[in-house]
Amino acid sequence: MNSVGTGRRLLVAAIAVVGLLALGTPAALANDGHHVPGTGTPGDGDGVVQYVNMGDSYSAASGVLPPAPGAPPQCLQSLRNWGHLLADRWDYALTDVSCGAAETRHFTEPQYPGVAPQVQALSDETDVVTLTIGGNDSGVFIGTIVACATAAAVTAGTGNPCEQQNGDRFTDTIENVTYPDLVRTLETVKAAAPNARIGIAGYLQILPEERGCYPIMPVAVGDVPYINGIQATLNDAVRRAAEATDVTYIDVTEASQGHDACRPIGTRWVEPGLLGTNPVVVHPNALGEAAMADRAAAELGPGPQR
Repeated sequence: MNSVGTGRRLLVAAIAVVGLLALGTPAALANDGHHVPGTGTPGDGDGVVQYVNMGDSYSAASGVLPPAPGAPPQCLQSLRNWGHLLADRWDYALTDVSCGAAETRHFTEPQYPGVAPQVQALSDETDVVTLTIGGNDSGVFIGTIVACATAAAVTAGTGNPCEQQNGDRFTDTIENVTYPDLVRTLETVKAAAPNARIGIAGYLQILPEERGCYPIMPVAVGDVPYINGIQATLNDAVRRAAEATDVTYIDVTEASQGHDACRPIGTRWVEPGLLGTNPVVVHPNALGEAAMADRAAAELGPGPQR
């Protein structure tokens, strides 16, 4: 096939990958996911430690089977997400309102019809809160993947076309929009759960330090450091927002080095764009969720006992 034909074929593949991303939209995974709130609810006063898991697809474990019974199907919430793993480990009563594609605004407004604002799960009886949030704000995550996958397809994975085309626009958005939104959101969570210990995690490493694995991850070789820089900026914004609001930051960056989406099955914690095992691509698999639970347990400890 000539170079034009190859470029078109790769562009189609990249668009297909992007179509699957969507960070938890209903089309990303056709199942009847449900939700189990645990053995108690915030404010029930039964002496059980009340634990709420919140946030986006990294907290929901979108794409990891089996789905959580009772959860809104459009939220793509997994029974094996880090919230469920921590609740089992600590023997806490879990209320899980995490939802794929959530943005910071969905903490105070409905994300979908029938899906309440996430802070409504919190009260002064809430003891522990975990969350991931920020990656979907202003479309930074999906915007980066779409832009870089499309650019890589045109150059057949060579050069750094995404960086050349987009420059600092993604990192500028994180600094100028996402960071202040994160601070406001964490302040809202603290106000709604004034007695809770709160932990917010960063995002697992998606790409290796250099080169990548085009086309399994549809990123041009020269754009790997560029995307890593965007992710580092996002994780640092989460860290600084946690510090500004006196919330525990759960650092997963160092732990996830060597477990990126280019690694083989059994080693990677994030699924690649092509030839992965989960239908929601560029998201944590079960190993990644377990690693997040381990890091949260190390940072938060067992938490309060009632």
